Amino acid sequence: MMHNSACYNIPQMSNQSHDQNELFSRRCVWVNGPVIVGAGPSGLAVGAGLKDQGVPFIILERADCIASLWQKRTYDRLKLHLPKQFCQLPNFPFPEDFPEYPSKNQFIKYLESYAQHFDINPKFNETVQSAKYDETFGLWRVRTIAASGSGSASEVEYICRWLVVATGENSEKVVPEFEGLEEFGGHIMHACDYRSGAAYRGKNVLVVGCGNSGMEVSLDLCNHDASPSMVVRSSVHVLPREILGKSTFELAIFLMKWLPLWLTDKILLILAWIFLGNIEKYGIKRPSTGPLQLKHNSGKTPVLDIGAFQKIRSGEIKVVPGIKRFSHGTVELVNGQNLQIDSVILATGYRSNVPSWLKENEFFSGDGIPRNPFPNGWKGKAGLYAVGFTRRGLSGASLDAIGVSQDIAKSWKEENKQKRKSIAAHHRRCISHF
Repeated sequence: MMHNSACYNIPQMSNQSHDQNELFSRRCVWVNGPVIVGAGPSGLAVGAGLKDQGVPFIILERADCIASLWQKRTYDRLKLHLPKQFCQLPNFPFPEDFPEYPSKNQFIKYLESYAQHFDINPKFNETVQSAKYDETFGLWRVRTIAASGSGSASEVEYICRWLVVATGENSEKVVPEFEGLEEFGGHIMHACDYRSGAAYRGKNVLVVGCGNSGMEVSLDLCNHDASPSMVVRSSVHVLPREILGKSTFELAIFLMKWLPLWLTDKILLILAWIFLGNIEKYGIKRPSTGPLQLKHNSGKTPVLDIGAFQKIRSGEIKVVPGIKRFSHGTVELVNGQNLQIDSVILATGYRSNVPSWLKENEFFSGDGIPRNPFPNGWKGKAGLYAVGFTRRGLSGASLDAIGVSQDIAKSWKEENKQKRKSIAAHHRRCISHF
């Protein structure tokens, strides 16, 4: 929250069709600026931009901390996959003494410093239940349930002119259904609950998924003397994170300045073949579309290898095909093979939770992603904005945050200018009567 004048308690606004008991059942707050939903990197970046423009705002966060995905739902060994210069938020570089690929704890420390530097104070433990545009008044109504330390909860409705959705693409875990999983009897968890392989020493672990999380969890399990089998159900690009000591991502950015996308993809795949070899020999099929083109078309990120592929080549990580069904202590694969396993880790990704609370279906699609592709997916109608849905990581979120904060600031300043003119005109009329 920017300062105390950002919001005021006001009487409930409601259509006459609403039940009268509902009318007085919640506290109603007028926000003199935008409401930002989500206190992750995207929400903080928008807040910093608004702060710089002198625009008041509030940030609503369902967790009890900023960047809850990073603080509560990531494994211990996680590091940024890209060099830090591609991951910093607007107007606040990483400390010079941070390594090129900051650790999870270093990144959290950076975000906390960012919030402190821009004096951003989100309203924690407030879960948005619904957000709906009130066409009668031309305002957004954002209903929340606020939890208190005593365990009680209260309902609050925020009324605002602008709404910024900054909950991101990864707000809810995806848990697929598998036949017989309830019969398995062993330990099952999603990768968001995985912290370290220390508890799996000597265990046979099935890792479902071969993205960056699946690869890194499998590598971590190996490093803790577990025996992981990684399920590879679809094709995936695997690239070395660095080539001759230079970031592969940085190399791709450089090549795209001079070469078309298809040629850049060809060069990256040739380099991947030189440094990793033929990955299909180990059960990992490459997509027919190049890694950058695939990222552009579908948002599917290539795996940036940090050592897992060497474990695959040595046989320490076994690559297995899709799952047919589970039974007690066993998984049957689509090729008829049966594996005896002790635990299952679902590295099956995340999804947006926007459809569950935003009562709007024009700007956002049914899967909770803006319908318009990057770079035009940040602005909707009636003061609705989205940040962190570009499928281009932290750099894409930062670009969106700059555009959103500047656009809102322009509207906010114009509206306040008109209000001041109206008040001045009214004051002159009053004086003329005397």
